[in-house]
Amino acid sequence: MKSAQEDAYLEFVSARAKALYRSAYTLAAGDAHLAEDLVQETFSRIYVHWNRVARADSPAAYAQTVLVRTFLTLRRRRSTTERPTGTGTVPDSADVSGRDCALRITLTTALGQLPPRDRAVLLLRYWEGHTIEETARTLKLSNSAVRSQGTRALGKLRALLGETLSDLVPH
Repeated sequence: MKSAQEDAYLEFVSARAKALYRSAYTLAAGDAHLAEDLVQETFSRIYVHWNRVARADSPAAYAQTVLVRTFLTLRRRRSTTERPTGTGTVPDSADVSGRDCALRITLTTALGQLPPRDRAVLLLRYWEGHTIEETARTLKLSNSAVRSQGTRALGKLRALLGETLSDLVPH
């Protein structure tokens, strides 16, 4: 890469890293290490095609698309089914003393129980605020598939949360 292009790439990474990490953390159902891996993989894929990404109408949307597709690809691979077997607590877990924090953790945990594509639809539509069309383009689905999958995913999420969520939401 030329120096000016590299500077533009580094500026882009600096500007988008936090937002992409938040999305990745949600997709990864609170797994901070997987979220970091997803963001790193996204940035490395963007680096390879930086000339094209820099000319895109919205490099941020391009990066979001790469992140979601990277997540879905990782979820499809058999090698990613490894799970820790220890019964101890994860040292990186957040403090749940506040109501907002408890709500976020409850939602993230419930999202983690959904299939990856359902999680991706909910993240893009409701967490990131994308339109149905944008979500469909990102996930390579039809608009009606996004609507129906979103409706089913919300139903599954409501079933998982049950009464738990009402205990956390201020009245």
